[in-house]
Amino acid sequence: MFESILLGILLVVMTTVIHYESLALASKMVERHVLGARRTIFSLVLLLPLIHLLEVSLYAVSYFLMRDEFHLGSLKGDFLDTFATYLYFSLETFATIGFGDIVPDGPIRFLAGIEGLNGTLLMGWSGSFVFIVMQRYWRFAKLDSGE
Repeated sequence: MFESILLGILLVVMTTVIHYESLALASKMVERHVLGARRTIFSLVLLLPLIHLLEVSLYAVSYFLMRDEFHLGSLKGDFLDTFATYLYFSLETFATIGFGDIVPDGPIRFLAGIEGLNGTLLMGWSGSFVFIVMQRYWRFAKLDSGE
């Protein structure tokens, strides 16, 4: 369990840094209107899921290593044992969907709980960022479109 806690803390720090730096870069892009307000907003909304997928991938690699390399739990359910399964489990955990078709067992469960909390916070951060950008630049985006 101690390993799961340490790994969870490390992943929260890593994903927070990735998210912060990505949003800082996106903020610079938005402020410069590099592509025009409309295309910039559109690009931002397309970029955010890619950032989240990178973060989800870090958790997926961690689940894979915890199970296969360090024998710290497993995933239970009816699934093919491929990396895509770990990615799928990580995505549903990060987004707090939790379909229940794949269930963590052992110390890996603690990491899954941390991922759910971390994912909720990071998605909320993204949502608030988009809200602020839309509030600030929506009128310019409408002008770009000719309205």
